[in-house]
Amino acid sequence: MRNWHKEADMSMAQQNPVPRPEHPRPQFYRGSWLNLNGLWDFDFDFGDSGKEQGWQDRTDYQRQIMVPFCPESRLSGVGYTDFMEAVWYHRILDVTEAQLQGRLLLHFGAVDYHCEVFVNGEPAGIHDGGYTSFCCDITELVSAGENHLTVYAADHLRTGRQPGGKQSSRFASRGCFYTRTTGIWQTVWVEYVPRTYLTSVEIIPDPDNSCAHIRAFVNLPQDGMSLQGEAWLEGEIAGAQSVAVTGTCTSFTLPLDRTSLWEPASPALYDLKLTLSGEKGNCDQVASYFGLRKVEVSGGAILLNGKPVFQRLVLDQGFYPDGIYTAPTEEALKRDIELSMDLGFNGARLHEKIFEERYLYWADKLGYLVWGEFPNWGLDISSAEALCTVLPEWLEAVKRDFSHPSIVGWCPFNETWDYDGRKQNDRVLSGIYLATKAVDPTRPVIDTSGNYHVLTDIYDIHDYEQDPEKFAEFHGAGCEPYDNYPKRQQYRGEAYFISEYGGTWWNAEEAAEHARALAAGEIQETETEEDDESTGWGYGKRPRTQEEAAGRIAGLTKVLLGNPRMCAFCYTQLTDVEQEQNGLYTYAREPKFSPEMYHVIREGFKTPAAIENM
Repeated sequence: MRNWHKEADMSMAQQNPVPRPEHPRPQFYRGSWLNLNGLWDFDFDFGDSGKEQGWQDRTDYQRQIMVPFCPESRLSGVGYTDFMEAVWYHRILDVTEAQLQGRLLLHFGAVDYHCEVFVNGEPAGIHDGGYTSFCCDITELVSAGENHLTVYAADHLRTGRQPGGKQSSRFASRGCFYTRTTGIWQTVWVEYVPRTYLTSVEIIPDPDNSCAHIRAFVNLPQDGMSLQGEAWLEGEIAGAQSVAVTGTCTSFTLPLDRTSLWEPASPALYDLKLTLSGEKGNCDQVASYFGLRKVEVSGGAILLNGKPVFQRLVLDQGFYPDGIYTAPTEEALKRDIELSMDLGFNGARLHEKIFEERYLYWADKLGYLVWGEFPNWGLDISSAEALCTVLPEWLEAVKRDFSHPSIVGWCPFNETWDYDGRKQNDRVLSGIYLATKAVDPTRPVIDTSGNYHVLTDIYDIHDYEQDPEKFAEFHGAGCEPYDNYPKRQQYRGEAYFISEYGGTWWNAEEAAEHARALAAGEIQETETEEDDESTGWGYGKRPRTQEEAAGRIAGLTKVLLGNPRMCAFCYTQLTDVEQEQNGLYTYAREPKFSPEMYHVIREGFKTPAAIENM
């Protein structure tokens, strides 16, 4: 039987043998690593019975897949978009005798959802959660020469027991739910580390005292060990400190002789070198970086380094036509930020998805403000049991991304609607809020964006009204913060912003066809096409021209900018995603509007100095 999967993959492999070759963790870099992206053996396990059949020992596979792209994507070479209860991966890992002198760490950027790793048929690790990174120490399971890596991933999206973000729980995409992601969807790599090594680092910048507070974690500390931190700014040493290592966590303060703040207009970054030493010399060395900045909420404003900065945000869902959850290249990650900044935005809500670290790296480099969010949709949070699902993965995300200066706030939940008629469990929301504040007291936290606030540092709502005049009745100058769910939440004087608005539909080709069909009497005008699975849609009544669409976007934004109570806004959204056509760019990141209309939109997003410096 012709194996079209292998033929497609082999062609792809010749074009790009190692997709996404860059190091996946710029804030925790070692030179001794091996990227395992590329062709892996692959197979479906529709009955989720592979473990029962002993597939962990299997080496004969009929299909191949291009990792790190999910099997639903075109870039994977598979392109299967129906439900997959489970999938299996396999590849050979060559190990040398020299590499066995230390420890081998097998890393996964993200695997959706339940993952089990086997090395030479033996269990190596288990992880639950489709969006966070994890690591398996496989030292004791490998030997010099060829070793078999096998990965099992189960993805039971429709159970209500796992979060899926915007992944569709139906066969096809519809409304604001899109193509699913199953299995491996971020880089897989191996690190070769010493027997004693640094496992992670957390950096708390302190611009008021010209220093950075550092917590470094070690796997197995030994007597007589020390840790040295060196900070560099623009190629020159800016500070150094050496301390004794005690226990698995060592905390110290790194004073800075040269200070330069991280701000959107000038995102200064310090290079950081951490050297772990023992009696016989250096044990481990890690390269990192940090930005010197602090975030506060005071007087109804969000402060960055003590100054109010009006956050002009855009909703970014992180989907790609060819890779779905996975950007085809690192340049594509960077380009999304540049497209946003070209329109006058200074940041984004990273919506219903935990983004990969390379995206955050470019946000750090470019001075782009972002809010980290958990992909809670699909999870039944009416029961306290949801806390057991959310909390471990969410805290993994907060810990992984803790040191990125671009992250200015956390949002564990988005729009916690009733589930089968059952109301959210308020103790779940308050518990996650309190846990987040305990782990990271340096950033504001929104408990649930858009509705049903329980405990929150910032009060935000979502409003997709398309008429600027009606929009102004609730959000214009002189208006109090709008309580859109008064029976389930209460405004208590927090800082206030509209974290979703706009969503204005525009597709030039479909607009022309829609106008023709209306004129011919084939259809009737409606307020929304949200529920039509066969056509593109946006919020509210369709604009008839791009001038009308651009004017609407600018008009809605003008209302928010005229309200001195507003500290931020977030426009929906940066790009179209599949059938949802309310982006400022197409799904392929092509312009949707003429240069003249983009000028209208860009000017509309500008913030008056009176608000910028309120």
